[in-house]
Amino acid sequence: MKSIMEYLRLILFVSGVLLGVQVPAFVDQYGQRLQAHTQEAKLSLDEFQRDADRFFAGDIQKLISHYQQNPDQVINAGGDSIEAIYQRYQLLNGALNQFNQTAYSRFEQVAFEPMEDIRQEVWNNFSHTIMLDTRAIAIGLVLGFLLSLICELCLVGCGKGCKHAYRALKPKGQSALKSEQD
Repeated sequence: MKSIMEYLRLILFVSGVLLGVQVPAFVDQYGQRLQAHTQEAKLSLDEFQRDADRFFAGDIQKLISHYQQNPDQVINAGGDSIEAIYQRYQLLNGALNQFNQTAYSRFEQVAFEPMEDIRQEVWNNFSHTIMLDTRAIAIGLVLGFLLSLICELCLVGCGKGCKHAYRALKPKGQSALKSEQD
């Protein structure tokens, strides 16, 4: 039984390491998609920015207002579309700047403040790769250790709880048997 527990502990540790080395790859793919979406939004906005440069001294907000104040419903709706593209670009660009601040900010953003649509897109299309750099190895070892430690503590706790429950029930069962024999 002891050797089975040793193998289980080893399997949990290796599983944690393999899971941990995937974290930097996920963060890297998230960053690539965030950058691609930001560039795509900028490309969509560039033509309107050229019009804003020509007619409104580069102020795209004035261009948007001009479109939205036009009595023609089609042009008015176009203003709403331009504003949506502009707002999306601002949101993506801010997230990309925050993502690129430090090596730690990348992990922080993915874990706590991600662009949900991009994180879901990465999750749905994640290609499992193993990046064997210092951070991947460190995260893998820490996650492997924590996973095996937590699981072992849970198993030990359950075992002690079951042992305690068994001992608590055993005397009651034995005394019931003695009273039936009498």
